[in-house]
Amino acid sequence: MAVVQVNLAACQGYANCVIGADDYFDINDDGVVEVIRAEVPDSERARVETAARSCPVSALWLVDE
Repeated sequence: MAVVQVNLAACQGYANCVIGADDYFDINDDGVVEVIRAEVPDSERARVETAARSCPVSALWLVDE
């Protein structure tokens, strides 16, 4: 299992992550990413990791738990 990590100060609200995995990421009222589900099972890792890597400012990444 992996866990989503986020650098809120880096987030610019592009929402690429939301497009890739809207069941894990959202953009809050302040225009920054909100992690809906932090724990990522192995079966969904590739999809969520691709969504995190789509962030143009590298504000998201996964860490093995």
